[in-house]
Amino acid sequence: MAYVKNWLHCVWGTKNRVPFLSVNLIADLIDHIRTNGKEKGIYIDTLNGYKEHMHCLISLDPDQTLSKVMQLIKGESSYWINKNKLTKKKFGWAVEYFAVSISESHLHNVRRYIKNQAKHHSRKSWEEEYQDLIEEYGFDRFPG
Repeated sequence: MAYVKNWLHCVWGTKNRVPFLSVNLIADLIDHIRTNGKEKGIYIDTLNGYKEHMHCLISLDPDQTLSKVMQLIKGESSYWINKNKLTKKKFGWAVEYFAVSISESHLHNVRRYIKNQAKHHSRKSWEEEYQDLIEEYGFDRFPG
């Protein structure tokens, strides 16, 4: 048996950054993503969002790939939102997403950051956060 902790902080937004995600939809979406993740063997530690994006702290099993897990989370949740007509217009997630590894010593801070999205975004827009992620992690310096 392999013993692995592979913590990743993942962030993804709505297509065209449309602010589809109301407080009620986020709550339902969190429940749905958690249930779906559990059924698919995805360990979701912390999950939250704000208006046009979601944050998720996951731990990948040795046989899981990040791209497959993100495909399962994003694809199935957008299908669920549209099937249940939870938005007035057709819903979709943007193709891109961010993912960075998190050390065990930073888990508490990342969990707190994810849980406090409404408070965080009272001071900083999604556009500002998006740019900060690109700069902080050097995504603009590497082909993606």
